[in-house]
Amino acid sequence: MPMNDNSAPTLDEQAGHCFACGPANPQGLHLHFDRSEHPETGHPTVTATVNLTRIYEGPPGYIHGGIIATLFDEAMSKLNRPLDTLAMTRHMEVDYLRPSPLYQDLTLTATHERREGRKLFHSAQLHNAEGTLLAQAEGLFIAINPAMIPSNITPEKAGH
Repeated sequence: MPMNDNSAPTLDEQAGHCFACGPANPQGLHLHFDRSEHPETGHPTVTATVNLTRIYEGPPGYIHGGIIATLFDEAMSKLNRPLDTLAMTRHMEVDYLRPSPLYQDLTLTATHERREGRKLFHSAQLHNAEGTLLAQAEGLFIAINPAMIPSNITPEKAGH
């Protein structure tokens, strides 16, 4: 399945305040993903290096589980762009296998698995520098019509 090289900014990139990838969000994760194709299937794959500080702490010295879920949701959502699809998370399941440490480079990877009509199935993994699997996720995303997303949301229009 060939990847589309979409160069137009995504909705979250246009806004710049996405908690996971927005450069304008001072409390955000500021994730940057590199895209490639899975060597065996040719499906889109994205990878990011994650090194989080204490602001994202859960248990002492480790990343909060909700932040790990956010990492997975963001990574899997980045797979929709090379598929030339706007999609929203429908369901996500996370397996926390080992504590994920703060202040260390971790590798976040997500891969598109398959598509069934509007349903997009993705998977994601978080590994430490030694390659040990720390957590993994599976996600179901539903393709939506781009016209359903207002392009000019402001705090006033959102009721804030």
